Amino acid sequence: MALKIVTDSASDTPKWIIEKYGLHVIPTPVVIDEKDYFDGETIFPEKFYDILRSGKDIKTYHINSAMFYDNFLPYAKNGDELIYICFSTGIAGTFNAANIAKTELLEEYPDFDLTIIDSKCASLGFGLATYYALRMQEAGASKEEIIEAIHWHCEHMDHIFTVKILDYLLKGGRLSKTSAVAGSLLDIKPIIEINDAGALVAIEKVRGRHKSLKRLVEMVGERGADLSNQVIGLAHGDDAETLEAVKEMLKEKYGCEHFLENYVGCAIGAHTGPGIIGIMYLDEESSYKKYFI
Repeated sequence: MALKIVTDSASDTPKWIIEKYGLHVIPTPVVIDEKDYFDGETIFPEKFYDILRSGKDIKTYHINSAMFYDNFLPYAKNGDELIYICFSTGIAGTFNAANIAKTELLEEYPDFDLTIIDSKCASLGFGLATYYALRMQEAGASKEEIIEAIHWHCEHMDHIFTVKILDYLLKGGRLSKTSAVAGSLLDIKPIIEINDAGALVAIEKVRGRHKSLKRLVEMVGERGADLSNQVIGLAHGDDAETLEAVKEMLKEKYGCEHFLENYVGCAIGAHTGPGIIGIMYLDEESSYKKYFI
């Protein structure tokens, strides 16, 4: 019997964290030419973006209740306490599917202690929240403190993204054809955030790739807090060179020193395309820093 923390692959949690903490990451399904793959398990970003560029038919669907049942079952059998940090309900139906599985498991294992948290975050937004939770557990925090901190970090997590090309937002229905055509002709790059409801929304339009990246960095300063002391999440769609340039801008402009970096995984990358750049950070100084010193 033990307290276990679990997340899913849409968190884009770096491999070194998964290995260091033995983190269980439930993979999101990705369908390539009608064949099912699993993000971070049987398909990986390093190969996925080449497949995406090739024009193959790619779809995703959220982790369903049967998959959650199978992933949660070993913990229920073992009598473990479980915290699952979930992809935003504003983007996918993951949270509802996880709760269906929980209901089924409680019929068989009525003492199973499972807390499901809707992060209302995406990518390294809830990857960071997961990382903080793991560090708190390592430092000896109680389950109640960890759950409280996960909610706090998710509520204060700011996400801003920009994309390199508009085709994938169009395919995913997040951009009209008229806007996509006009945007491509004028080299318009949207600035996208995860709003309070956990949904992806475009909040600004900037002309040109360089200006869109510069605007992302400016917005971090406008909206973030205690930037030089917190861990900044940086995610990219197979464009590590651009990500490195953004990191250098953050260092020079705000004195940022601590970063968590990874690819935008297959589950999200299928809908945003190669070249997406995202920055995730807290908009308020963390009350839980004592656990990370």
